[in-house]
Amino acid sequence: MDQLNLINQSTSIIITLGISVLFIVIGISYSKKHQGLNNYLLANRSVGVFSLTSSLVASALGAWILFGPASAATWGGIGAVIGYALGTAFPLFILIYLGEKFRKNYSKGKTLIEVIRSRYGKKLFKLILFLSIFYMTIFLIAEVTAVSLLVKYISGTSLWITAGIVVTSSLIYTLYGGLRASLFTDNIQFVIFLILLLIVFTNLFSLNSGNFNFNFINQNKPYLLSSNYLPNFTAGLTFFIAVAATNLFHQGNWQRVYAAKNNDVLKKGLIFSFIIILPIVFLMGFSGLIAVSQNETVIPDLAFFSLILKENGIQLSIIIVILAISLTVSSIDTLINAISSLIIVDGNKVFKGRQNYLKFSKQIIIILSIIAFVVASKGLSILYLFLLADLLCCAAVISVFYGFYNNKFSEKKAYVSILFGLMMGLLLFPSTDFSKSILVGMIFPTNMFPDFISQSLLFSSFIVATFVPLVVWKIKDYGIRKK
Repeated sequence: MDQLNLINQSTSIIITLGISVLFIVIGISYSKKHQGLNNYLLANRSVGVFSLTSSLVASALGAWILFGPASAATWGGIGAVIGYALGTAFPLFILIYLGEKFRKNYSKGKTLIEVIRSRYGKKLFKLILFLSIFYMTIFLIAEVTAVSLLVKYISGTSLWITAGIVVTSSLIYTLYGGLRASLFTDNIQFVIFLILLLIVFTNLFSLNSGNFNFNFINQNKPYLLSSNYLPNFTAGLTFFIAVAATNLFHQGNWQRVYAAKNNDVLKKGLIFSFIIILPIVFLMGFSGLIAVSQNETVIPDLAFFSLILKENGIQLSIIIVILAISLTVSSIDTLINAISSLIIVDGNKVFKGRQNYLKFSKQIIIILSIIAFVVASKGLSILYLFLLADLLCCAAVISVFYGFYNNKFSEKKAYVSILFGLMMGLLLFPSTDFSKSILVGMIFPTNMFPDFISQSLLFSSFIVATFVPLVVWKIKDYGIRKK
């Protein structure tokens, strides 16, 4: 990624360090009054509407919103924008129904994995436990990498410096205070980045006042809005399915479901979060459509910044750095606490012989954080791993949650259908250059397949992984009836 060097390295380090230390002080000071395992895991199940809303939003919106939606829009068109926005927000809407059901039927639950173990059994439980930890670890790495690259882009600061500060500060207050610390700092981070987003969007509109509309896109890049442009459908559905499925397996969301004071608080918090998140992600994606309409050679990852860093570069750069750090820390503390809670609650079913699973969870988190630091310091792209994690979640989402609405749906059927969905999805999952897959281009020549499949491998793999489990159900049901 190119560097703008709009602010100097010392300024960016001071900003990063100052914000991080602020959250350390706030998080530890507040959580000193709220000790105990129940506070650490579920904030004593006493979270109100504002705190729940702010924490859900702060946890969902990381530094990725400054890159991902706009980048996807430059090639995926309006479909990618809508798919990204709905995929991020829609799981919160689904959690209104799933959350109330889980709170009623599994009232003492603490994690999604614990509930899956109660409903299905140990075999599926271990598969979903691995899936959830893998996904959230990739998410952790992605957040640290994104903010490190952003700060380097704006100021030239070495990746390892930003990564080290952000990871260390998040670990300090989150491992000390758990969910209580995460919720309280989320409240403050929520207010900070809403104010900063308002400033950023105001400047975005004013700097592009004549161009920030559908007419401008239609004049310069009409295909990005066209119903005849295939990626408007494939990209939109891919992002919707992938992002929505993975968010349903995000333990940070489920912690907050169980932490809500009551079902009314849960419902209001989820609805407000949905309403806030949807337009933010949509506008970030829409900026990518405008950027590529202005300059067709724009670097996709920098689409948003090409619009905002035109004038008042120094002031806006400082605001964006503060915004990015706040967004990142709010996501990281959620991920740290979410992974920790899984190990504390469910670790004794997998890791035998431990006496103190709270201590063990902290050790695991520190190891994962070191991995995140190392990867982020090298600036490696983890998009491919992120997509793989998404595929795992897509293969599991329908089978896992359908079973909570059908008591006759067995663990064996869920497990087998997930494995088949994953296997078929992997056969179509594209290689690192997205030109071929195991099935298309390796086992069989590409020209044996319709262009729709060979040119849309990512889309095909997600569709197959998501819906093949349904076919497996029908086949198994048919086999049972034949017997």
